[in-house]
Amino acid sequence: MLRSIGGFLVCCGILICLASQSVAGTADTGSSAVGWELERGVETPSYAFTQPASTNLNIDNVVLSCEQGPKRRGLQLRLYLSGAGPLAPLGAGKDTKDDPTVDLIIDGLSYSAQLLFADDFVVVTDSADGVMPLLSDALLDALQAGRRMELRFQFVKAANAQTPTFDGIAVVDLLAGPGGAAVAVVRRCAGVISA
Repeated sequence: MLRSIGGFLVCCGILICLASQSVAGTADTGSSAVGWELERGVETPSYAFTQPASTNLNIDNVVLSCEQGPKRRGLQLRLYLSGAGPLAPLGAGKDTKDDPTVDLIIDGLSYSAQLLFADDFVVVTDSADGVMPLLSDALLDALQAGRRMELRFQFVKAANAQTPTFDGIAVVDLLAGPGGAAVAVVRRCAGVISA
């Protein structure tokens, strides 16, 4: 009888450990384990999307999409928001800038970028074809080869003579999922063949 109870307790302990590992694995991997996901059901995907590995902003998805400009196709980096409202730090008050700025950093290297606001998403861009905001080949090369992208935003108005600080951040794991291969596939949609 004692043996049966001992065996039962050992089995219960194993099941509890397995359940804990399963839950811990889910919490540890989060959205970064998914990584880039390509458009499904098409021969040449026109977009890939992922979720930030971490963020203190209302960003739901980061999308790399193929867009037609006046003279050529190119890629845009779009930030789709969770819920209604402007791009902002979670729990931000009313004292935010009308024109926030962004510093885009890939593997420690900073790239000049601007933010353009559409109805339901924000475009991060560093070049254009006419009025169509696009990403430069240099930035696309960095996205394709990179490991980690940080988008650092400045929203809060700085007081006079104070150095502005970044008060919003979104981190994207560029290696998760298919990683740079997904960026390369979407670049094919724009007619850009890369190594």
